Formats: sequence, structure tokens, C-alpha cells
Amino acid sequence: MQYGGVHQHDVGHGDERCDARYNFCAPSGSKLSKLEVFFRFANQDLFTIADVATQDSGTVIARCREIASMSEVSGATLRTCLSPAMKRCYEVVGNWMTLAGMTHSVDAAGNLRGLRPGRVPGKRAFLMGSHLDTVSDAGAFDGILGVILAIAIVENVGSRSLPFDLEIIGFCEEEGVRFPPFVGSRALVGLLDELALAQADKAGISLAQALRDFGLDPAAIPSLALSNRPFGFLEFHIEQGPVLDAAAEAIGIVDSIVGQIRASFEFSGSANHAGTTPMHLRHDALTAAAQWISAVESVALAIPDLVATTGMIHAEPNISNVVPGRVSVSLDLRHADGEVRRQTFERVWQAATDIARQRAIKVSWTNPVMMETVQMDAALTCKLAASAPAGTRHMVSGAGHDAMILAPHIPSAMLFLRSPGGVSHHPDEDVLPQDVGLALSVGQRFIEALIAEYKSS
Repeated sequence: MQYGGVHQHDVGHGDERCDARYNFCAPSGSKLSKLEVFFRFANQDLFTIADVATQDSGTVIARCREIASMSEVSGATLRTCLSPAMKRCYEVVGNWMTLAGMTHSVDAAGNLRGLRPGRVPGKRAFLMGSHLDTVSDAGAFDGILGVILAIAIVENVGSRSLPFDLEIIGFCEEEGVRFPPFVGSRALVGLLDELALAQADKAGISLAQALRDFGLDPAAIPSLALSNRPFGFLEFHIEQGPVLDAAAEAIGIVDSIVGQIRASFEFSGSANHAGTTPMHLRHDALTAAAQWISAVESVALAIPDLVATTGMIHAEPNISNVVPGRVSVSLDLRHADGEVRRQTFERVWQAATDIARQRAIKVSWTNPVMMETVQMDAALTCKLAASAPAGTRHMVSGAGHDAMILAPHIPSAMLFLRSPGGVSHHPDEDVLPQDVGLALSVGQRFIEALIAEYKSS
């Protein structure tokens, strides 16, 4: 059964019947102040969660939509890193951090950082956050929801003394629209090197120069590398897929983020006149690429849980009356098992070479990106599960997130919120108020559990 967007479970012992009051859910669009929520884990007693959230989920949603209006284009949302639109975003989100009792600053890598000091500032810290940049023609919730939810949780903590700092990070350039992805999170784990800083956007501006133009000092980036001060990280994010929505479930706990192989394949034939070159004498790079794209789809359909995308294509000379002489096609392979990814890449590469040989053209691949599957921290994930309704789904993320960059270096956990219709990276991207309210409640209980554990250690 379903109740309030989450599974309803039999929580009774013996002949005791399931009672809706034991479900952990947030009323749609309503205040959660002084909300008492009851639910029972299997074979455990009931417990009460008081004051789980005071922030109206409607306010969180409204803030996300307000940020969506901060764009580089009119009538749509595009907010690339280190742009004037991003500077305005930082000003507004920074003000919300101030209202929540935090100080805020922008670090040398362009991350917006908010700090709620504990009793011993600078000693230990727990991190929350997500990214603030967008894709082109974006929705209002990808990334930004994780930052706004984190601010709401800090606001709920109020002015009481904490045994550790709470820090919120709005990461710079997760999407990879202007510069290669994960600029901000890579900087925090010491992976943003001189080669990355030298990479340029479409206007020829290097990342280092863009940082300087934003008033930052890229020479200070090495000092950002996380020490042992942070003891964990939590990222809230919309699922960006249809799984939770199809199951009518509000939230999901991420166990791992799948690995990826990305590359650019180039088919090189011979450009020639479209009217005078007989079909049997052509070396058409585009038809070869099209045949290969179909082969990639066939391979992917035969392998469970693998997804393969050929999402970007460029033909030269790209003229209607010229046989295409050169075509580049992007490849994106994703699967949780690294050996499956590698074997699949070998198969699609073999398909490309077979097609090239049959058509008497050349093929090569460049720009490889190899990302291994990243597991979320088991202990932190268990704590997140203990803060959520019994039976909350555990799942794998098919999309990359900042959490996958931080997880090999500090314990990390991740909570998904359903994406209605499975829509993301699109203006129709949305969230449900009751799901946001539930995520706030789970996040609040999670932080309370950390506080209690830290005090007892």
C-alpha cells in the first residue's frame, strides 16, 4: 500500500494491525513545525521524531524556482559556472545562508560555501550540498534543490550549540557545460591540476582566467584539499529518472553511483560531390557512423542494466550536396560492473572497426573518460536508512554527482527525491511538495542522529 508517497508497511506485532499513524510522511505543502511522526522498523519499538522540520517545503520549492530565473538567456534557464548569472545566484543563496545563521564565502575554485560553526569551530565538520550550475534549457531542481534543502536543515537546527561544524557547499561546474565537469568537487579532493585549469571554454577563456575574472585566485586551489576535518558528506538530489515515480515512491537511498566510459569516435572517409559520386564508389563517413550507432544500440539492448548513448554527432563539411568526409560521434557507456563496461567498449570498438573495413574508411577514438563505480559509505548509508521510513528503496544512480568525487576521500551518502514523469534536464523538471517535506524530515533526523552519536563518542 501507499500512504503519503511512501510504502505503508505492517508495523504491528502479533495480531496488531497496521495503522496509518505509524507512517513517516510529510503533509503536502504544509508546515512541519512540531510534527511528530511515528514508524516502526522491523522487530524494533516505535520511536518519536519531534520537530523534524520547521521549513515549509513550499518555501524550498519557491526558492529553487527563484534561482531558476537567474539565467544567461531570456525565457529559459542556463547558468554556467563563473558567469554573471552565477554571481547573482551566489548573492541570493548566500543571503539565505545568512538568514539560517551561517557565514558564507566563495572559495578559490568557485564553490559557494556556508558555515554554521559548532562549539569548537574548525575542529570537525559535516558537509552537505550539491551543485548550482545548470545545463542548457534546464529545470529548476537539478542540483539547486540539494543546496536549498541543506540550508533548510541548518535553519531547523536553530541557535543551539553543536558538537561539530555544519558546512554547505554549492559546487562549481558539476554539469560540464562551460568547462569539464566536477571542477568544484575535484578541487576539494586535490584533483584539479594545472592541465584542468588550462582548459578553455568555447570563447577561448581558460578555467584559470575565468576564476580570476570572477575575483578568485586559482593559485590558492591546492589549499582547498579536504583534511581530516570533514567526517562525512550528504547530498540530496532529484533522481533524474523514472524508477521512483513508476513505483509511486517519494525517496530512495543511493548505495552506489555507476561507472562510466566516455569517448569520441571519429569516422574518416572522403568528401565528394553528391551528384557525381556513384553510390558504390562512396566512402561516406556519415552512413558508416549511422550503421555503428545502430550497432551500439543493439549491443546495449542485449546487456541487462547497461545504458549506451551516442548523444552528440558532428559531420563535416555538413553541406547538403557533399558526401560527408568526416564524422565524430560521442559514446557514453554506463554499468555498475567495471568488467561489463570494459567488455562492452571492446565490442562496440570492434563493431566500428568492422564497419570501417567494410566501407574502406578509417575510424579512431579519442578523449577517453573512465569513471569507476563509486560506493557510498556503508555506515553513513545505514544511518540515512535508519532516518527514513522502513522499507525505503535502495538504488543505484545512473547519473554522475559530486558525491562520487568526494566518496573515495570522505564518507558520503546520498538521498534521491522522485522526479515526476522521470523528467530532468528539461524545463518541465519538477518535484512534489510532500516529497520535499519528507526529505527535510529524513535529513533533520539524520543530522540529529549524527549529533547524538558525536556527543556520546
